[in-house]
Amino acid sequence: MKFINLTPHTITLNDGTSFPTEGNARVTDTYTEFNTSGVCKVKHGAIEGLPESEANTTFIVSAMVLAAAKEKGREDVVAPATGHPECRRENGFIVSVPGFVH
Repeated sequence: MKFINLTPHTITLNDGTSFPTEGNARVTDTYTEFNTSGVCKVKHGAIEGLPESEANTTFIVSAMVLAAAKEKGREDVVAPATGHPECRRENGFIVSVPGFVH
């Protein structure tokens, strides 16, 4: 399996495997007006910078792009598992993740 990192940061796994940036997939969101409680709804729009599916290829994207891509039926995208308990941090910053979420 080939991984292509479409986030603006190098992604490093806990085992030392690194995925340098090869692009930047982004999603255009639209928002409703805030209700009286100060809450609005978000709708994911177009995804920019995400190539068409490729055989044996998984695209690493941000959690926001992952959510939008899954809404559009894409199964070839993952995001770094930044919320996983085995995520490694130094001085409050993520330095590596144990893997990906889908």
